[in-house]
This record gives sequence, structure tokens and C-alpha cells, in this order.
Amino acid sequence: MTALGDPTRRAIFERLADGPSSVGALATDMPVSRPAVSQHLKVLKAAGLVLDRQAGNRRIYSLDPDGVGALRAYFERFWAHALGAFKQAAERRDEEVS
Repeated sequence: MTALGDPTRRAIFERLADGPSSVGALATDMPVSRPAVSQHLKVLKAAGLVLDRQAGNRRIYSLDPDGVGALRAYFERFWAHALGAFKQAAERRDEEVS
């Protein structure tokens, strides 16, 4: 999640959700240079959130399903816990009001 704390990295991650892309295509409309996009992709790759493959003289980046799945599992546990705590609080309130 730390890797997604940076707004530019988050924007790159979100663009990759639309499909695989090269650094050049990702850098289009980004407020940073192509080398900066490459550095952000390096961080996302180290975090296990993106994969890359060689395609001619370019690298194509895509979301790593395993990393995204782990991130999703974390948030599902978080929400399950938060909703359980909310339910308990609501039930206590109902008991107090009754």
C-alpha cells in the first residue's frame, strides 16, 4: 500500500487497470517525465503490483493479478472487521435505546 501512497504511482496503477501499456504510453498526459514513470513502475514492480515483459525494444507493463489479489484480500478483511464493529455498535445502541 505504501507504493500506492504516491499520487503519480496511483495514477499509473489506475491506468494499467485499463490494460497493459508501455512506459511511453503511460507517460502521455502524466505530469512527470518518461524516466520518472519508469522509476515509479520499478517501485510498483518491487511491491508486487505490476509485471513487465519484453516486446521488441520496449517493456510492456501490466497489473500483477497476485499482487492485486493480495491487496483486495487485505481490504476485504479490513471492511469485514469495520462492518462487524459497526454492527456491534449499532446493536449496543439499540439495546441502550430499548
